[in-house]
Amino acid sequence: MNKISKLGRRPLLAALSLAGLMALPFGALAQSPIVIKFSHVVADQTPKGQAAIKFKELAEKKLPGKVQVQVFPNSQLFGDGKEMEALLLGDVQMIAPSLSKFDRYTKKVQLFDLPFLFDDMEAVDRFQASANGQALLKSMTNRGLLGLAYWHNGMKQLSTDKDQLKRPEDVKGLKFRIQSSDVLEAQFRALGANPQKMAFSEVYQALQTGVVDGQENTWSNIFSQKFYEVQKTIAETNHGVIDYMVVTNAKWWDGLPA
Repeated sequence: MNKISKLGRRPLLAALSLAGLMALPFGALAQSPIVIKFSHVVADQTPKGQAAIKFKELAEKKLPGKVQVQVFPNSQLFGDGKEMEALLLGDVQMIAPSLSKFDRYTKKVQLFDLPFLFDDMEAVDRFQASANGQALLKSMTNRGLLGLAYWHNGMKQLSTDKDQLKRPEDVKGLKFRIQSSDVLEAQFRALGANPQKMAFSEVYQALQTGVVDGQENTWSNIFSQKFYEVQKTIAETNHGVIDYMVVTNAKWWDGLPA
């Protein structure tokens, strides 16, 4: 698990030094600190959870008395179906949704849902650091969202409550929980599976009660959410990637004192 968590810390540091927050001239801020509510849907011990905690630590250390970061993990404030709306309404200031969650705002980010596009996380790194990858961070400003950085989670694996998951035909007819992505839905339908779009917080119970037969996720999410308790088989497929984009409300960001 230490190796997985490390993947989340490196882009965090890039977010702090390059994405803009630490570069802002905060000396002009008022006496009261700027409060940044950071909402996310996973546990503290996951890569995203650890990155959010580290962000709070570094932001408050570098800007003492000027910024207060409040982190709300595990869908405490908003689930993954509501957090984008909450950001646009100003109820939170930062979120880090899975890249699969942005299809309502831009189709460009859907490329991350394509199967076997990246061989490993190093390949993901290279693309995200490229001009094309960086351009995606600003692809939703017309919809009120500004991307600040990418954070890693890892490569996706398949799990099921069945005894065998060795060949593509083994998923035929099975119900798989997926994120709210039409690209992911098309993939599972092409394999003859029955994809079910579902909020992350509902997955464990759905697996436990048989509402779905399986799911796709990273090792860190499988571990932190204890999906292994209600699944018989996990296949290490590395068939896709789950990464996050740290986003803020573009209007709120532009309104910070210069």
